[in-house]
Amino acid sequence: MTDPKESALRVRPGRAATEPPQELLARVAKRRRSLSHQQYVDGILKGQRTILAQAITLIESSRAADRELAERILEDCLPHSGNSIRVGITGVPGAGKSSLIEVLGTSLIRDHGQKVAVLAIDPSSQLSGGSILGDKTRMKSLATSDLAFVRPSPSRGSLGGVAQHTREAMLLCEAAGYQNIIVETVGVGQSETAVYDMVDFFLLIMLTGAGDELQGMKRGVMELAEVVVINKADGANRAAAERARIEAQTALHYFPVSLSGWTPRALTCSAQTGMGISELWNCVLEHTVVTKANGWFGQARRNQTRKWMHEIIQQGLMQQFESHPAIRKRLEAIEQDVLEGRTTSFRAARTLLDIYAGSKH
Repeated sequence: MTDPKESALRVRPGRAATEPPQELLARVAKRRRSLSHQQYVDGILKGQRTILAQAITLIESSRAADRELAERILEDCLPHSGNSIRVGITGVPGAGKSSLIEVLGTSLIRDHGQKVAVLAIDPSSQLSGGSILGDKTRMKSLATSDLAFVRPSPSRGSLGGVAQHTREAMLLCEAAGYQNIIVETVGVGQSETAVYDMVDFFLLIMLTGAGDELQGMKRGVMELAEVVVINKADGANRAAAERARIEAQTALHYFPVSLSGWTPRALTCSAQTGMGISELWNCVLEHTVVTKANGWFGQARRNQTRKWMHEIIQQGLMQQFESHPAIRKRLEAIEQDVLEGRTTSFRAARTLLDIYAGSKH
């Protein structure tokens, strides 16, 4: 798939190749904003990937006008969303997440004729705020398929490395007809918990040597996993991968029984040979059947939606608080008092909250 930004930045015939980058970017932004609300909605519902990508860019924008338009688009697309399987994939860097996703996505397209959207959450550059890992370049085969949509998004410091508007992007992808949504995390910090709260099925990828890794692996991460996959189970590493699978399966037995009615399991697979990929997806389908039958699937999604609402409220309140004139006037001085030990963090926070509350009366 061609990157919409890249294609938009190509120099058209007759236009000087030396056009200043700032002017070129401004022209691209203007062309994006020239689409009407209805054109965005119609394009998304028709599955037009370029318009879908532009709509997600609107969602990620911090401009008030873009956010207002994005919210209108989301409201109109919402009735057409929800008809997908949402899978979260996490694991330590180097576990082969992107390779596995590419093989899995390609299999779904080739063998099942289904559309696949991958929302890959990259760590953000501290300098530019842009994506560092560039998952689209690491999923070349999948990204070029007409039935795939691969979107690397910088985390920009949001909780756990999960892009702030990943949930909204998922809804738009569903409205565009993608039956399978895969969210890849950076595999560090609290990203695992954040992604778990927005997907139906949570997959943890590990490598051989799991005996040592299990000692250092956060208990909470394994408790969240529906399936633990030992990747790179090929060649001389296959026997070691099977031993790691047994160790992981044993560890899973010590965790409390899941309320979803699903019994977590450990598998081995190889993104290089394709071994175990179909079995992995069969687990996803089996989990979906089980949880839909017992009502957990719908209940979990409703709970996720409620939590999403509360997160939006918290973000909105924080933005109002930080942008309030009375707070902006006092914040720097009170922060300095904290830094120099003249007051405690608790007292400083309480002072600012009192100022904010008092200004509302």
